[in-house]
Amino acid sequence: MKIRTRLTLWYAAILVASLIIMGAGVYQEISEQLHRDHSKDIWEQALNEASEMVVYVGLPAVALGLLGGWWITRKTLAPVTALIEAVERKHDRNLSERLPSTGNGDELDRLTQVFNAMTSRLDSSFQRIREFTLHASHELKTPLTVMRGELETALREEHLTPTQKEMLLSQVDEIERLATIVDGLTLLTKADTGQITLDCEPVQLGELVRETFADAKILGQPQAIQVSLSECQDTVISGDRHRLRQLLLTLTDNAVKYNKPNGRVEISLSQVNGFAELRIENTGVGVAPELQPRVFERFFRGDGSHSNAVEGCGLGLSIAQWIVVAHNGTIQFASKPGELTTVTVKLAKAANGNNVLK
Repeated sequence: MKIRTRLTLWYAAILVASLIIMGAGVYQEISEQLHRDHSKDIWEQALNEASEMVVYVGLPAVALGLLGGWWITRKTLAPVTALIEAVERKHDRNLSERLPSTGNGDELDRLTQVFNAMTSRLDSSFQRIREFTLHASHELKTPLTVMRGELETALREEHLTPTQKEMLLSQVDEIERLATIVDGLTLLTKADTGQITLDCEPVQLGELVRETFADAKILGQPQAIQVSLSECQDTVISGDRHRLRQLLLTLTDNAVKYNKPNGRVEISLSQVNGFAELRIENTGVGVAPELQPRVFERFFRGDGSHSNAVEGCGLGLSIAQWIVVAHNGTIQFASKPGELTTVTVKLAKAANGNNVLK
């Protein structure tokens, strides 16, 4: 129950109690008068006067008090409602925006100042984390590149035994995995700080989907995964072709990797209510219902036992979500563990070849 409702009910209870007390007082006065004078006419006259007082004075006073109390409560709590709405709109990218203040110098203004100070500290912390991640990932690129070059040079040595070659190849694979993580972190951190600009041009999404479908068929061959393209309507959207290609590859790669042997992946592209709707379904292990809200978190991997056997770092869906949101679209994840997992992406169709990107 809202504070406004509780205050109104309490105020109404006080007014009704006051009316009852007033009625009891009038009744007591009439009883004493009747005790002094047993005249029936006096009793009836006093009773009529008391009734008129309650009906014409007491009830209107209660009604007026209720309306006045409700209005005062509404007026008093309006800044609280505005503050709640402003806090609800807060997220990690608008922490620098200050909450509105009434300027009255009351307790609510003090609370607003405390919230602003808190969000300012949070904003500084997030900025330091982003700067550290960006600098760290940038500094890691050079030693990883050097290590990979040295290992590839060592692999060309003729005197290496098969065991030594296998060990060096394993190290190269791990370095490539680290490089992928560093690249993903760099991309997301730059996206968080607004350092990435997307090109805006008409893109034939159907063409990209067909190209990705061909790549997915190749990716699915080692595990005999059947990849099908059930529908592919030619749809032109306005966006960054490179990033959209990256989005499609990320989603199809996930659908193939997190699948079961002899499973299937179904891709479809259709037009729904002015949107290009891309659906990618796979028959993998899936994600438990309680974990599904976290699938777009960075480094999150749904099923630990299965994920450990699959290469990846848990950044793919985070990057996919950023690409979709940057194109003013939506992405949804739904999964029935052991049955079907579906990712649905909706992107606005191009209007005369123009669409403003974030």
